[in-house]
Amino acid sequence: MPAPATNSSDSSTPAAAEAIDCLVIGAGPAGLTAATYLARYRRDIRVVDEGKSRARWIPASHNCPGFPFGVAGNELLQRFRTHAESHGIDVVDGRIERLERKGDAFIATAADGRRWRAPCVVLATGVVDVMPAMTDLEGGIAGHAVRLCAVCDGYEAGDGDIAVLAPADTAVRHALFLRTFSPRVSVVPQDDTTLDANAAALADAAGIRVLPAAARLAHVDGRAEVRTVDGSVHRFDSLYPVLGSDAQSGLALGLGARHDDNGELVVDAHMQTSVDGLYAIGDVVSALNQISVAVGHAAIAATSVHNRLPRNLAPT
Repeated sequence: MPAPATNSSDSSTPAAAEAIDCLVIGAGPAGLTAATYLARYRRDIRVVDEGKSRARWIPASHNCPGFPFGVAGNELLQRFRTHAESHGIDVVDGRIERLERKGDAFIATAADGRRWRAPCVVLATGVVDVMPAMTDLEGGIAGHAVRLCAVCDGYEAGDGDIAVLAPADTAVRHALFLRTFSPRVSVVPQDDTTLDANAAALADAAGIRVLPAAARLAHVDGRAEVRTVDGSVHRFDSLYPVLGSDAQSGLALGLGARHDDNGELVVDAHMQTSVDGLYAIGDVVSALNQISVAVGHAAIAATSVHNRLPRNLAPT
């Protein structure tokens, strides 16, 4: 824990920053894997997390290597955490509100005033999906009537009646991907924007049905119900909302890190951002958002951090 402020009578005096080798921000699969690697490299690290990993939404994934019979997101997160804790990692509950560069180190300040000083920081802060306005959304996700990642579970949704909810032209692109798995795929435009000619031709050639814009969404009797603006009602085994996501990259952007048009961070082959010593892994990086990818990011970043820090030779 950080030392208390030196002047206890002045509540405005910030707490002294605890000096460590590396701070990992975020305890999803990426952050916990990085923490495990760094602990095994015998580095002094801290992990700070506010408990909002995207993985917690997963009712059961059959796309995680090593879990052929499926694993729930919360169970998977607990396994990653147990692995990290077995190496002495104690995840700190909290949110990092400010990240500053001071000389050759970063100073991270949590919402409750705790502070850490480290020459390296690993951001594993992820993204937040934009969810649709839908009656019983959580029930729909839990029952697989609403699915959030076609790469993850399009195979499982295959042969069912599938719909993609998104801006019209974007929806066609995702619907084409899902046609790999099912012959019955529909596009439900998020608004009343008309498909451009190319998107309409692609949908027609692939046998994708284009419905009027969505007016109301609900989870009903285990299926996704869509009421369109013309008053018609359609039910689907799986609805994929593709409404974008908000990259949790603000800490890095505040330091001037390069990013793509979605605010996701651009990194080099070592997972380092354009800010020296600042690494990014998992969904916050401009890449394919998959748990297996995040774990690979973490292994690369943690090893890169270890190799750049001063050697920590084992005592003889």
